[in-house]
Amino acid sequence: MRIGLFGATLDTGNLGVSALSHATLTGLRASAPDAALCLFDNRDGVGAIELRDGDDRFEVERCGARLSRRYWEPESLGRVRLGAALGGAGSASARAFLACDAILQMSGGDSFTDLYGPWRFRAITLPMRMAIAANKPLVLLPQTYGPFRGEKERAIAAELVRGAAMCSARDERSFEVLKGLLGDRFDPSRHRRGVDVAFRLGMRKPDQIDAALGSWLADDVPERDRPIGFNVSGLIYNDPEKAASHYGFRASYRDCVIGFLRRVLAEAGSRVILVPHVLTPPGHYESDEDACRAVLGELGEVASGRVAIVPSVYDQNEIKWIISRCAWFCGTRMHATIAALSTGVPTGTISYSPKAQGVFDLCAQGEHVIDPTRLDTESVIRGVWRSFESREAARTSLGEALAGVREAAGEQMRAITGAIEQACGATA
Repeated sequence: MRIGLFGATLDTGNLGVSALSHATLTGLRASAPDAALCLFDNRDGVGAIELRDGDDRFEVERCGARLSRRYWEPESLGRVRLGAALGGAGSASARAFLACDAILQMSGGDSFTDLYGPWRFRAITLPMRMAIAANKPLVLLPQTYGPFRGEKERAIAAELVRGAAMCSARDERSFEVLKGLLGDRFDPSRHRRGVDVAFRLGMRKPDQIDAALGSWLADDVPERDRPIGFNVSGLIYNDPEKAASHYGFRASYRDCVIGFLRRVLAEAGSRVILVPHVLTPPGHYESDEDACRAVLGELGEVASGRVAIVPSVYDQNEIKWIISRCAWFCGTRMHATIAALSTGVPTGTISYSPKAQGVFDLCAQGEHVIDPTRLDTESVIRGVWRSFESREAARTSLGEALAGVREAAGEQMRAITGAIEQACGATA
């Protein structure tokens, strides 16, 4: 059996998407060890990559397949689609696609929506259309569905989920959206409410780590003396006016971040590590590291020797290990918070997206979601402070919930593999 994966690559610099990709591929490896895996990504050509899962190392084929206006390139999705229709002519990626027995689509976790514009919507939906046209079982992995503001886009989404062999939503709200798209085609055996696959991502201690940072995270550091972790979203921090207009912020995100960190440094005496989770070149509008450097500069002397930025050199498994060493964590990037929640670290989030509420509710941590689109700046700071102060109670309730979440994540991957095998048998 050969399985192709779209919409979850390891080459974007977004460690959340990389976490989804790695967790999916290693999960498939564990539940279907004889399956050949093919990752469709944004790079040129075809080749192989090596993945690590604990002590296990294995190869995954990778093939370029990206939406591009350079339609003549063999990795262009338009060219791959045409090549697939012509039996693989002119495109190695098209031939790799046709060789797959089933196609999985992750949609970047949250991109199956028209909120990000027609280009992103087409990039997500075109591989789904290709799978259905080629009569290949299509499995939509646990993800967010919607919202869909346009009637045309909603109709396309409904057509695609109805044509899929299996669809999973990663939270209750998205599950309701999915059921609405399916209408009378809803089948509880094929349409499921699941959990974000990043909950099963493994962690790995970095082979090399800065000496000062390593001393803060060492095994012999008592829990009470461990640093708190803080993820700053470059997407929001670097362009606050756009955040206010596009996402409807009431609070000033910059003032929330600086206000809370100044308070925790003054009143709690904690050390702080700033954790980038989207790693882009300096100057890029989404750069978390640029945002962290701006925060460090704004804090001034009070941060000297007490606030450190985690270098942007670690992969998704290594960052998860670093986050797991924190006494408490707060983030805006959702998968940064999942790295914390899934390792039992009490966690808060400054989140403008409803997707975070579903994840935190799943872990019995719903009260730790602080929404800057509903609250003003001072209320957000107070909310994050309450989350920080209640961290020991949160550690207990999170620990009680995690066993069920982990069990659900494992069962979910087995169910996905079973659905693929059943669908492949039906189409053989």
